[in-house]
Amino acid sequence: MNIASKLLKWYSKNARVMPWRGHTDPYAVWVSEIMLQQTRVETVIPYFKRWMDTFPSVRALAKATEQSVLNAWEGLGYYSRARNLRKAAQMIVDEYSGKLPHAVDELRKLPGIGRYTAGAIASIAFGLDEPLLDANLRRVYTRLFNVNIPADSTEGERLLWNLAAKNLPKGKAGDFNQAMMDLGATICLPKNPRCLICPLMGECEAQKLGVQEQRPVLKPKTDVPHVVHAAAAIRQRGRVLLAKRPSKGLLGGMWEFPNGEVAGDPQKGLVKTLRAGYGLKLRSDGMLTTVQHAYSHFRVTVHAFHCELIETPKKGNLKWVKISELDNLPMGKTDRQIARRLCDE
Repeated sequence: MNIASKLLKWYSKNARVMPWRGHTDPYAVWVSEIMLQQTRVETVIPYFKRWMDTFPSVRALAKATEQSVLNAWEGLGYYSRARNLRKAAQMIVDEYSGKLPHAVDELRKLPGIGRYTAGAIASIAFGLDEPLLDANLRRVYTRLFNVNIPADSTEGERLLWNLAAKNLPKGKAGDFNQAMMDLGATICLPKNPRCLICPLMGECEAQKLGVQEQRPVLKPKTDVPHVVHAAAAIRQRGRVLLAKRPSKGLLGGMWEFPNGEVAGDPQKGLVKTLRAGYGLKLRSDGMLTTVQHAYSHFRVTVHAFHCELIETPKKGNLKWVKISELDNLPMGKTDRQIARRLCDE
């Protein structure tokens, strides 16, 4: 019995129950795969259910406003995924009569869909023989075949994609790919893999050599930079002044408290950086809260201060919002924490 048959037999009895599995609509598969990028299944499930209630079809998503899409996505992070879903939905309506294309090459033309996601949609939603490779599958393949070159190198990626394609059972790619995902998520864990109950233990070259916890081999990580920002909570008559971020880039289209990077004393740097960045003239009246957050490529500490406005700003991306309505605007995690702290006072 080969790898595919053993794995599929195990999967038939141990498949994880997820709301998008067995779904007849390829749109649901697409949404789930985008949400699952760099996000745990347990986190995604309630978001997926709410999303499908709010935007039940490609056409419904295409008609939605950017703000409503970001509101539905808030808390999942990597907000470009939500913006790209909406843009791709609009393209699907305009160019494909509202139906996701089947071919991988066509799927990859849509915003936010790369090689992995295109393969996942093609194999799971349309039954095409397409291999997959993500962090979980990379770990499984490097252990099964004892790959000792860096898995995140160009050479390693090429080798692993070839192994994924070579071991794909024809006509059963969707189940096989999902079985590999489940194996990586529940058995072939990053630390303390559960080898003794693994259906592929007899096939695993790394386990035979006792080096399974040394796979995958990865390139050395670089230090993650840390930046310090100061933010202003400027209130007037039950309202607070917010800024809308540009649509492109980190947290695109989200709302935030006016802020900027500072060096040295955050309170001293606040007035200067907000005058330069927003044209705001203000004075700081004391600390509101401090928030920390880690993004994929940097860490940030935000010191938020109560501030008094000296001169009314004229910049277009600034808006007065009732404090009681802050929950209605999409925000990143740091600004949402600042908003909650403000509402608690």
